[in-house]
Amino acid sequence: MQPKGKTGKADQALAYIQPLYRIESEIKDKTSIDKFTVRQNQSKSITDKLKSWLDKSIAHSPPESAIGKALFYLHEQWPRLIRYLDDGDYPIDNNAAENAIRPFVVGRKNWLFSASQKGATSSANLYSLIETAKANGLEPYAYLKKIFTNLPNATSADDIENCLPWNCRL
Repeated sequence: MQPKGKTGKADQALAYIQPLYRIESEIKDKTSIDKFTVRQNQSKSITDKLKSWLDKSIAHSPPESAIGKALFYLHEQWPRLIRYLDDGDYPIDNNAAENAIRPFVVGRKNWLFSASQKGATSSANLYSLIETAKANGLEPYAYLKKIFTNLPNATSADDIENCLPWNCRL
């Protein structure tokens, strides 16, 4: 915790990072080309300053300290971090992927308490159906209701194909 009125390295890092996310928020609905242009004109200068600050700060931070570990991590990930500047289609972070797998991480812990391997497999399959439905813009309950109604009556490969979330119309 910093004394009142004093800023530490974490505060300084946030002062560089927050404007990058503000820019991303402002351009989220723009085309890839427009995003690329804005990133080159605005974000690149901020990341250049952040890199300069990082190079100076890492040399003066004990590697075992929390801030030292954070700075070293940022340093190691730097090439991946700035990759989003090169393409308007790249996101600034991997939050979408992290959010998509979060239910599976929770599920993995829950599956430890399944009474049988068959029960754990059933739970995993259900999670997979739900997450795939969400990824395809479907409301999970409505999708499950439809496939549990239609699949038992499927008589052809086309009937089954129509139940796949990317083909399904609710």
